[in-house]
Amino acid sequence: MFMSINKSTLTETDIITKFILPAVKDAGWDDMTQIRQEVKLRDGKVIVRGKVAARKKVKSADIVLYHKPNMPLAVIEAKANKHEVGKGMQQGLDYAKLLDVPFVFASNGDGFIFHDKTNPNQLETEIRLEDFPTPLQLRDKYCQWKGYKQSQLSVLEQDYYDDGSGKSPRYYQMQAVNKTLEAISAGQDRILLVMATGTGKTYTAFQIIWRLWKAKAKKRILFLADRNVLVDQTRINDFQPFGTAMTKVEKRNVDPAYEVHLALYQALTGPEESQKAYKQVDPNFFDLIIIDECHRGSAADDSAWREILEYFGSATQVGLTATPKETDEVSNTDYFGDPVYTYSLKEGIEDGFLAPYKVVRVDIDIDLQGWRPQKDQKDKHGETIEDRIYNQNDFDRTMVIDERTELVARTITNYLKRTDPMAKTIVFCNDIDHAERMRRALVNLNPEQVAKNDKYVMKITGDDEIGKAQLDYFIDPKKAYPVIATTSELMTTGVDAKTCKLVVLDQNIQSMTKFKQIIGRGTRIDDKYNKLWFTILDFKKATELFADERFDGIPEKVKVAKPEDINNGKDNLDDDEDDQTGIDSPFDGEESGDVNKPTPTYGGDTSSIPDDSGTPIDDAPSVRKFHVNGVPVTVIAERVQYYDTDGKLVTESFKDYTRKTLVKQFATLDDFTKKWNATDRKQAIIDELESLGVLWEVLEQEVGKELDPFDLICHVVYDQPALTRKERAENVKKRNYFTKYSETAQEVLNSLLDKYADEGVLEIENKNILKVAPFTNIGRPIEIVKKGFGKPADYEQAISELEAEIYRSA
Repeated sequence: MFMSINKSTLTETDIITKFILPAVKDAGWDDMTQIRQEVKLRDGKVIVRGKVAARKKVKSADIVLYHKPNMPLAVIEAKANKHEVGKGMQQGLDYAKLLDVPFVFASNGDGFIFHDKTNPNQLETEIRLEDFPTPLQLRDKYCQWKGYKQSQLSVLEQDYYDDGSGKSPRYYQMQAVNKTLEAISAGQDRILLVMATGTGKTYTAFQIIWRLWKAKAKKRILFLADRNVLVDQTRINDFQPFGTAMTKVEKRNVDPAYEVHLALYQALTGPEESQKAYKQVDPNFFDLIIIDECHRGSAADDSAWREILEYFGSATQVGLTATPKETDEVSNTDYFGDPVYTYSLKEGIEDGFLAPYKVVRVDIDIDLQGWRPQKDQKDKHGETIEDRIYNQNDFDRTMVIDERTELVARTITNYLKRTDPMAKTIVFCNDIDHAERMRRALVNLNPEQVAKNDKYVMKITGDDEIGKAQLDYFIDPKKAYPVIATTSELMTTGVDAKTCKLVVLDQNIQSMTKFKQIIGRGTRIDDKYNKLWFTILDFKKATELFADERFDGIPEKVKVAKPEDINNGKDNLDDDEDDQTGIDSPFDGEESGDVNKPTPTYGGDTSSIPDDSGTPIDDAPSVRKFHVNGVPVTVIAERVQYYDTDGKLVTESFKDYTRKTLVKQFATLDDFTKKWNATDRKQAIIDELESLGVLWEVLEQEVGKELDPFDLICHVVYDQPALTRKERAENVKKRNYFTKYSETAQEVLNSLLDKYADEGVLEIENKNILKVAPFTNIGRPIEIVKKGFGKPADYEQAISELEAEIYRSA
């Protein structure tokens, strides 16, 4: 069945084509629908240093076998025959973990090592090529391993929506969908999905609904959100395939003629009985409810928005959030249960699906040292200022100092001028008043940009219809303006600003929930618009929250009281939520710490949502605020930190990063030089180092010399004196190394050496190098090789010897 070939001469690709695929197909696997080759599961982590970023190169799974597109079963990893048959097993197990499959096959063309998690008594066995299992065998073992019942399969085997574009769910989206459907088909009716901002929660929700709807397991679906922008983005984008079966609930009218309903909480309920539109239909009308951003309004037991979920209590309810809330008084897991799946920001950055960040921390003197008014000093409005020391927590809340506002605005402006004046920027301020003053300061500091377009800086807050109207333009990558948006709460969550490159924090933030949401404004990647990373400019020490263990994990469940015990007169405000938002935040009591609420809350950022008449709800309760000027203000410290491999912030140069990374691979200089000299083509090892995040351009900038990659590593990592390329080339020429070659060969090798001196070792290995000057003066490539070296293999040998001479001193 399998051809007689000298396998030792074959490449990995040959092994797959001539041995592995024939064995799989002979076992009955359909080449068109069940076999996928080169399956890329990760995008490659983005490494940032200075102003430069590059992706690590990632490998693809050689082959993934599927029962159906939504049900992967096995991974096959191949190696060339010179390797042992099980060489690829560990790599295959890594892919299998991402895909949540129990079967891994490793092969070098002689047979397979079969890793079978369904057989714990003998996890790995060796099988012949002829004995590869059939699709039915693996599918049955898979269903048994998962514990599926026959009644679940109509849902679990329902296909994803496919628009024909080739887009399919990423591995973590597939896991989130599959685990949700597993839970629903097994009878679970309260489900929580935790996925970091920017990882496609809405697309995941769409695929969940689509498969349940198409399988006829759920017939009437409600998608709930608390912001108009979330509903509209969902309807226009991810949910578009539902077409005429879908409607948006408006004017408090629930139309039973539709199957998929998208609604704001505010459109379904209100404080008056006449506003409770959800009661227009029976409690069993909806059989599936998806709650977007469920950490907000409906998380609290006494929220009036919870009454919607309780009314449709017989429906399966799925909560989506990036930031599950766990405080003394509010618990997502108390209502939904533990998450069926979690995909964190750290995982997203490590996989290359989310943008890493650089933090620029700016410390202002009066923030750290405080400011005290003179005796009986009056502010700009003639108010006598309370005599005390005002510090960072007071500024722009109870004390406004014009010079501080201007200094922050000037720092933002200078950063943009140094980097990219057209980089989309969100400035988070303490309240709407602060956002307006920041807008004004930025306008005055950017007259040239504002002259080009007066929407260069816009205040986008809940009270400003003109500003809110610009939100869609701000988040549209195709629209240049607005560039800078000043805001308070409106843009903290749910705003899909893919190309946002600068997030400015001039807001007091102690709430981990809010901090995660704000950071999420920058974590989306958009390769088309060269958005691979973003900067956080922090004036309020907010980024100290990165060091909190709760930042990238599931918060510990701390809610222990019964709902009826919660607001019985004691202050239940959890430290995590003590954001002082009760002073002047547009959030209602659910976020503000107003724990003794006399009436039900209607949750969320009310500043962003007008009432039925279109009138925005007030920004915040009034608070006494002093306003002064004439105070000298300066920046006393500034430091830059980067996202590190373990998810922590580090302050290091790229030389430090390279040294730390390389020492893990090559403990000594001898280890590195042996690897370098043993590699036939230096391109291979250069690519390998790039895949580890070594950015040659950045390294050259820090070292300040144009060095060969080899010398860069020797110099930076192992503290060796660096030779320039020209010095290495001259050393080769001094040794009269070329005299053993013919005159034509000497001319070619001398020219290659000059190319190396000018452009580096990769130029020597360029297959097309003989097609350009000065080689074209000698003849065509085939003529050069024949005349100077004899056979192509002899030319390749000469190139290897030339490289060995270049690095002989190593």
